[in-house]
Amino acid sequence: MKTLEQTINNIKPLSELHMNAAKDRLDKLIKPVGSLGKLEDICIQIAGITEKKYFDTDKKIVIAFAGDHGVYEEGVAPDPQKITRLQFPNFTKGVCGVGAISKFVNSDVVAIDLGINTDEKLDGVIDYKIRKGTSNMAKGPAMTREEAIRCLEIGIKVANESIEKGYNLIGIGEMGICNTTPSSAIVSVIADCDPIDVTGIGAGLKKDRVAHKANTIRKAIELNKPDKLDGVDILSKVGGFEIGGMAGVILACAANRTPIVIDGFISYAAALIAYTINPMVKEYMIASHTSAEAGAAKALEILKLNPMLNMDMRLGEGSGSALAFNIIEAANYAYKNMATTDEVDIGK
Repeated sequence: MKTLEQTINNIKPLSELHMNAAKDRLDKLIKPVGSLGKLEDICIQIAGITEKKYFDTDKKIVIAFAGDHGVYEEGVAPDPQKITRLQFPNFTKGVCGVGAISKFVNSDVVAIDLGINTDEKLDGVIDYKIRKGTSNMAKGPAMTREEAIRCLEIGIKVANESIEKGYNLIGIGEMGICNTTPSSAIVSVIADCDPIDVTGIGAGLKKDRVAHKANTIRKAIELNKPDKLDGVDILSKVGGFEIGGMAGVILACAANRTPIVIDGFISYAAALIAYTINPMVKEYMIASHTSAEAGAAKALEILKLNPMLNMDMRLGEGSGSALAFNIIEAANYAYKNMATTDEVDIGK
């Protein structure tokens, strides 16, 4: 708990001084004012995050977490749970979605097991297993409050270590069969809306089963009564270990003044947990893409985030985070290398 409290207390607002300095430079570049749109917004935001007029975004990493879920036994996912175990080692091999895109954009990937339902040692996966999956939230809390704090603090630890190694642009990713169910539950609690409004097909659930999935979430919320103002309580009652890990990374990045790129719907749920714990973390988030999953719009509305891409993606893994890295680097390169009107005569 001490690590979590220290991290929360170290989160400060963005630097208006450095944001204004970045905007001043952008306005002097040889282009119409504001004509690079979101690319300019990214540069201003990162200047405020890093407290630097000029900053680096060249050393990138996707920190991904995996965990299984007890609520799987309620029939809320079409795929076998063993896919979590089978797919997660591919994250660091460059052969799955996030692995291939990360390789293309020259980003590293680290894979952390927080709760995969296996005793097997997984190749390329770092073992921080809390236990072999959460409990069934439709029958009781998904985890204890102590376990919720633990997965948050593991996320903080991994992020801190990455920042110490020099990573200056961090994305988050995940793996966990049926984890759209706890994610929809988290959005439903924080948005104070009916689960059917934020529940979708996930990784391919047949549409006639979506109502059952929403009913399962409704049952879990009614049974566990998570406190919508307490992010740790929500995580423990209806969350997942991998969601907590990602939320911990978000908190750590904010505490270390490092930009954090969020992925799709599952990461939105993690972002909401982190935001409920400390609302200032929102200023450190860069939203990569608009997830096609139901509930995405509601989550982004609460966070007031406007993703840079709309690619109809719903893969997860961190694929959107990795895809956004090159856009962020392009924004920074243009910001640093375009000439200003003071440097070039363009017919004044």
